[in-house]
Amino acid sequence: MSSRTYYDILGVSRDATLEEITSAKNALAKVYHPDANMHKDIDTTAFMQEILEAYRVLSNPAKRKAYNLEIFGVTDRVFKTFKLTPEDEKESVSFVTYWNAAVQLQDIIDQSVRVMERASRTKTLSQKLMKKLGKNDPDEMHRERQLSRLSMQAMRQITTLKMAGIPSEYWNIDAMNWVLVRWGQRQDTDFRSLFKRYDIYVEKHYSVSEKKKIHAYKRQFHHNLKKLLSYALEA
Repeated sequence: MSSRTYYDILGVSRDATLEEITSAKNALAKVYHPDANMHKDIDTTAFMQEILEAYRVLSNPAKRKAYNLEIFGVTDRVFKTFKLTPEDEKESVSFVTYWNAAVQLQDIIDQSVRVMERASRTKTLSQKLMKKLGKNDPDEMHRERQLSRLSMQAMRQITTLKMAGIPSEYWNIDAMNWVLVRWGQRQDTDFRSLFKRYDIYVEKHYSVSEKKKIHAYKRQFHHNLKKLLSYALEA
């Protein structure tokens, strides 16, 4: 535990902005709040306290500067060139980082769905005619740029998850939250083994309707992701 930094606990980089730090803390708090896990007979109080302590220090510029000096020996970020391998990732990166990647990926997909839905609602006859005549519609071009930007953001999160060796079938929030809570209890555990335990838990404890709901969510998730990534290929 002593080797884990406050950045590891929140799953953010040493260059994270205050907004990113706050967002990570708020997202983790929803999953790790003791009240949210009481009915599961899991006590998450200790890690919740770690999350709040990490946020208390990193959200304060003066305390963060002093912490960086104490832990890293520098107050400013020093960039180094190195080759990152899956083995390096396993040893140096907290699972919270991968959980954050999955949460951000879901948020990116949600944003893309809203953009596409707005496009569908606002597509007028004149816009269709312009497209038929081969003329560019400014609004459509703007939406395509938005989707292209979102697709590139999604690819960065996907790269992080793939480097961690997490299969795409587990990128859904239900699986990632389940593993995050269990990993928080034993942070020396190889989180990859927890995904298999998640499958067993779902099979044993989830109702038929809950299983169908998760299956439908996964199918929709990958459908929306595929649509979004098509804009990266077109860019």
